Order: sequence, then structure tokens, then C-alpha cells
Amino acid sequence: MFQALYNSLSGLFSFSKSLDTVSNNVANMNTPGFRGSDAFFENLAGEHGTRIVGSGLRTTAGDLRQTGNATDVAVDGAGYFVLRDSSGGLHYTRAGQFIIDDRGVLVDSVSRYDVMSISSNGQLSQLNLDGLRTLDAKPTTSVRLSGNLSPTSTGSSAADIKVYDAAGSVHTLKVTTSAPVASVGSGRTYRVTVTDESGAQVGSGDLRFSTSGMLETGSGNLEVTLSVGSSTQKVALGFGTPGTFTGTTSLSGLTDSLTATVEDGSPVLGINALAFDSKGVLQVTYSSTEKRQGAQLALAAFQSESTLELSSGRMLSDVDSQRSELGRAGSSVFGSIQGGSLEMSNIDLTQEFADMLIIQRGYQASSRVMTVSNEMIEQLYNSTRGG
Repeated sequence: MFQALYNSLSGLFSFSKSLDTVSNNVANMNTPGFRGSDAFFENLAGEHGTRIVGSGLRTTAGDLRQTGNATDVAVDGAGYFVLRDSSGGLHYTRAGQFIIDDRGVLVDSVSRYDVMSISSNGQLSQLNLDGLRTLDAKPTTSVRLSGNLSPTSTGSSAADIKVYDAAGSVHTLKVTTSAPVASVGSGRTYRVTVTDESGAQVGSGDLRFSTSGMLETGSGNLEVTLSVGSSTQKVALGFGTPGTFTGTTSLSGLTDSLTATVEDGSPVLGINALAFDSKGVLQVTYSSTEKRQGAQLALAAFQSESTLELSSGRMLSDVDSQRSELGRAGSSVFGSIQGGSLEMSNIDLTQEFADMLIIQRGYQASSRVMTVSNEMIEQLYNSTRGG
């Protein structure tokens, strides 16, 4: 009877501890990257009751949910993201809820631990925006002009042509053509003058057209010289291909029209958008045509994931000895990366409610055994005293 009392007491303690595990699972059902746990019971030797000997991590992945946040990432596979604290300790998580801090470093949004990237030779380092915050300016080298210069024109112009120097400063050019004059032999010639925003002339030349209205050989290109500080910058102006109707023409019956297309050059560009591709490589977008690649996210894999234990709800700590390998998405067992998404918890409420009912029944049964044992002991005591 006394042993039954102790057995029932161990059952009460064990079921209470098991309920703690279930309640923690339910409380973290909306925690990104959370992995549920199951409590393990063990029979005590000599039929002396039961106890909780530990818990096991559920290894099934949670659902992936799109968030639209550029720095949110999820692993579709077995990999864990690698984090590093200020002391150099490594931690691991499935919760890719990351942000860029004021240092330009990718960090976990909760712990503020640095997110690790991995180099081609397997070295870990913080994933940051060093060298990626801005894109250097590109000087304009070529401008293409097209349209028609009427034989009866009194002059035409293309204004507000924006070009860039090597420092990213913008210069505004204006191209003006004069009324045509007869060329030697046949055809006609237009005088072209190029001025900058101050009105200073920065280039000039002649455009010669045949009687058919096409540019003549040797005509159609001129060079502009811009003053940039103590140096100069050359910009080529192309008016078309001689002997064709491509570019600028001089045809009767058409009005004057001259348009310019700047073919290259850009100011200093800042980051317009960030994204991670399926291999965990940071993709940085500056404009529709300018993109660069950053570092690649590091991932870790574990030999026996079910024996691990989460700390702080969604993080593995002090488990370096159980780590099987470090690597990157798209290789080995790590899986692929889904940018703009988060892995939710793998908690199934139906299973948790079923476990709670079992725990409740077990607790009630242990309590009943304790009550009966107590009554029997009391009855034995009373009968002994009465005898």
C-alpha cells in the first residue's frame, strides 16, 4: 500500500511535468521556427513508479508562410541558420526572421545575434552590406540622337539631355542645329552646336546629308568635352549610320524632330531592394539594370535532431558537438532557401489537445490511486488501533 502511494505520487509529478511540455508547445504555436517537444516517461526499477527522463524535439517542418519581407527567409529542408553572439558562440535556428541593423549587418530580430554567411572555402563570417550600400557612379560615354531635320528648317534642338560624370554629378546638354546650307556638290549641311547648363559651348560639328536625305559617309558623329573639376570627360554623340535612314534624316515633307537617348551612365545608386535566392545568396538591386550579389547564408545540419533541445523558444545553443556539418543551401542535406517567407511552428493543436486529455486522465487515475491507498492505510490504522 505504501508503495502504491509512492507510485501514484510519481505519476502525479510526471503527468504534471508532461503537461508543462504540452502547454509550452501550445504557447509557441505562433512562434516562427518553433519545434514542438514530447516528454519521455521511464519506469523506475523495482516497480517504483515513473518519471520524466527528458524530451525529444519533433523534427517535422512547419508550414512555410510568405511574409513579403525581403530579409525573412525559410529553409525548405533539414538545414538550420547559423547565428553568432557577441562572445563568438554559435547558435542555430529555423526561424529566419532577420533584419538589417544600423551597422548594415543581418541579425536575428529577437536575439540580435549576427547571421552567419559561408565563404567558398567554408569560413563563417557575419553577413553584412559592406561594399554593397552604394554602387559607384558610371560616366556617360555615348548619346544617340534620332529624328528628322527638314530641308526648310530654320533650326532645331534637343534640350535637357542628362549625362553623368565619373563622380555621379549630372550635366544638362542642349543640342542645337542651324538652318541648312548647301553642301559642296549636292545635298545640305547643318551646323550642330552643343552647350551645357551654363550656356558654354562644349562641342560642335557638321552634319552632311545627301539629296536622298541620308547622312553622308564621314558624317554623323561628334564629340563633346565636359569640364569635371580639374579634368575633362568625353561624350560621343551619334546621329545615325551614314548611307541609311537609321538615326537622323533630312527628308522633305517631315517636320523637325530631334530626340536624344542616353545609352549609359548613372549617378551613385543606393539600394532599391534586397532578396535571397534559392541558394541563400543575397541579391542587391539598385535599378532595373544594376544588380549585385552579396554573401551566401550558412546552414548547419545535425545527425540526431530529435535529441536536441530548444532554448529561448526557437534556438539551439551549446550543440556544436552534435552538429554534423556546415554548408550552404542547394547542397547535401541542407535544402533550399525561400526568400520572403517564414517557417511557422510545427505544432498540431489537435495532437496537443489529445495529449492533454491523456495527461488529464493519467493524472486523475494517479490521484485516485493515491486516494484509495490513503483510505486503505487509514482503514488498516483504525483496525489496528481498534484491536
